Amino acid sequence: MQDKKLTSNKISLAPLVIEQLYKQAASYIDSARQTVYRVIDTQMVSAYWCIGRDIVQAEQKGHARAEYGSNLLPALSEKLTKKYGRGFGISTLRDIRQFYLIYSDYMPIHHAVRGESEKQLNSRLGWIHYRALMRLDRPEARQFYEIEAEKNHWSGRELERQIASLLFDRLARSKDRDGIMRLACKGQEITKPEDTIKEPLVLEFLNLPESHRLVESELEEALINNLQHFLLELGKGFAFVARQKRLSLDGDHFYTDLVFYHVILKCYVIIDLKIRKLSHADLGQMLLYVNYFDREVIEKDDNPTIGLILCTDKSDAMVQYTLGDKTKQVFASKYQFHLPTEKELEAELRREIKEIKQKLDG
Repeated sequence: MQDKKLTSNKISLAPLVIEQLYKQAASYIDSARQTVYRVIDTQMVSAYWCIGRDIVQAEQKGHARAEYGSNLLPALSEKLTKKYGRGFGISTLRDIRQFYLIYSDYMPIHHAVRGESEKQLNSRLGWIHYRALMRLDRPEARQFYEIEAEKNHWSGRELERQIASLLFDRLARSKDRDGIMRLACKGQEITKPEDTIKEPLVLEFLNLPESHRLVESELEEALINNLQHFLLELGKGFAFVARQKRLSLDGDHFYTDLVFYHVILKCYVIIDLKIRKLSHADLGQMLLYVNYFDREVIEKDDNPTIGLILCTDKSDAMVQYTLGDKTKQVFASKYQFHLPTEKELEAELRREIKEIKQKLDG
């Protein structure tokens, strides 16, 4: 009887043991594969740099242009495709050549000799990252995105989205030349509330129309359903806390749309959503929320609460006059449902400069 009982226990435990072993084995395999993929991608970046160098050197020889220059890439593409299959078309070889031309003063990963002063390609960025970076004309913007992609572990798709949304330009528009250079050399540094503010916020991932019929509850619902994308757009440091948090004051109840906590600034961030132009009443309401949080919610180690109103349009002068000394704690930013163009940002920047000049003249 005792032997039968032991056998029964072994049979009942076997599926649990197997499942545990399976999960552990799968985690080892997945981790190993990810490491292998990263190593392969890193080595391919180095290989593409070397191929690009050789193409450029061949093209730069006088006889290369005269004898076979125009046929060089098609002929090379044909031979590589025959040996390795798809992935080495003429357009790819043009990208590889352009990659070397832009990064010719860098050294391939693991090729630099210790003690040499040459810069190395970033081993944490893959070919898809570099392919996006090399399409940027401005070196300062390219350097900024490279730093941010590494610091924030952006995938290639996330990097492409941030470039398309003109993140560098949106952050740089409110900075002087020294601030822009720091942005280019060090990436985004967050030391004060205004460092977290972008304008406009780009919400193209919601796939919502630019329509006056949209109601605030629908916008809020869409942001919650796309929270990961929204956090990426808000920037580093934001952690979601609550939706429609109730604030009670002398029997009256108020509800904040969204509440986040900024782990770098160590403060709460209240976001209010408006589907119209900002009004002074909206600012007064946000001041109420911020003051309530500062008195009733925050802990002794927390910094003062930040309020951010997202709206379709605003008057900067009205914001200044309404907020007074609270302009470092309450902010208003416009949002849009499509990726901005450089012309749109330039027009907005000119408008802001004009308002500042009018204010100084007045």
